[in-house]
Amino acid sequence: MSDKIGADAEQDVSQTQASTQPVYDIDDLPPVREAIPLGLQHVLAMFLSNIAVPLIIATAIGLDAGGKAFLVQMALVMAGISTIVQSYPVGPVGARIPIVMGTSFAFVAGIISVTNQYNLATAFGACLVGAVVEVLIGFSYSKFRRFFPPLAAGIVVMLIGLTLVPVGMDYAAGGVGAEDYGSFVNLGIAALVFVVTLLLNQFSKGFLSYASMIIGALVGYFVTLSIGKVDFTQVAQGAWFSLPTPLKFGLEFHLAPIITMSFIYVVSALETLGDIAGTTAAVGRVPANREMRGGLMADGVMSGLAALFSAFPNTSYSQNVGLVNFTGVISRHVAAIGGGFLLLLGLIPKVGVAVATIPASVIGGGALIMFAMIFASGLAIIQRNVELNKRNMIIIAASMALGLGVEYRPDVLQHFPQVVKTLFTQGLVVGGLSGFLLNLIFPDKSK
Repeated sequence: MSDKIGADAEQDVSQTQASTQPVYDIDDLPPVREAIPLGLQHVLAMFLSNIAVPLIIATAIGLDAGGKAFLVQMALVMAGISTIVQSYPVGPVGARIPIVMGTSFAFVAGIISVTNQYNLATAFGACLVGAVVEVLIGFSYSKFRRFFPPLAAGIVVMLIGLTLVPVGMDYAAGGVGAEDYGSFVNLGIAALVFVVTLLLNQFSKGFLSYASMIIGALVGYFVTLSIGKVDFTQVAQGAWFSLPTPLKFGLEFHLAPIITMSFIYVVSALETLGDIAGTTAAVGRVPANREMRGGLMADGVMSGLAALFSAFPNTSYSQNVGLVNFTGVISRHVAAIGGGFLLLLGLIPKVGVAVATIPASVIGGGALIMFAMIFASGLAIIQRNVELNKRNMIIIAASMALGLGVEYRPDVLQHFPQVVKTLFTQGLVVGGLSGFLLNLIFPDKSK
């Protein structure tokens, strides 16, 4: 997943100059010979994160290879369309800046839980209805802004990472239910991906550093291929071209899952607000209200559309924000080209089927890093924007205790009604909601 910053990050950006002199500004169109590889670079920066979400969810809920391939295909299609809309808005929907969209890690735990308790149709139904929340936040951004302080944002982002770490570890061990779960082969492959990714990220520069995650996964994939752990049977049967299929898994609607997903959409709003601020920082300014409003509305509208096509919700990807700041290429046209490539890949089912052959242990090695980095990003939000006084430390402590407590020991709520169990066994919901409420209840005497 992407590294995220808090919703009030725009306040800090106003005091920050662009770290890189723009090579191409937001509305600049580079020559085609440069724009195409620069667009592909955006794809490389986010590809593994985007496909990891459907693979993780599909494995956790027991979908077959065909189901995995379809979810990967739809993740690519919707990421591509969403990215294009952010660059080239449709009415008020879209920020008109280079925001690269991808499948959101914030929803992983919630979707897995809802699917296990109900079914996948219920998860998509909840994602569809919940998307309205983010659309409304975007439409009325100026009114909602004060409810997203960095303290609450940091708590939510830290909880996203911490609640996903066990999922990453299961993947590294071979996937829940695997006959060779925890084998030395699986752990060794995951460790190889983990180490290669870390070394490239820290000791290389440019492309090798930004593409360290996908390079590490490729190394692990080739190793599993050489020892016969990859099955290409389904790839040969995959079609070369296929249009998206709406409602493949259907839609069902239940109140508790809708409430759960609605809250997670608030988290998604926090993520997107931060990334918009980080993008405009590359040109030395704070985001305009229309950019914030349009970006949030695109996040919500496109996530709702994704649910209709059996794809998981989208959000902005911060690794691409980092790429924009690092290269100085802030052109929205380049981001749109990257979106076009994602859409094209999604329309070729063989790509989705091939991606579905990646063993769980390969994904796990990279996922552990991604999930831990999400936690580190939340920690950075707190460190940069929050004074660690008595009040704020109590809010952090209480929120983390309640969130992690129900996440790792959900049986404490076993005697409650089903609606309560569905909603409040999600650590992200309990901890995040606690942070928001305590921040409102406890007076901030430092102001």
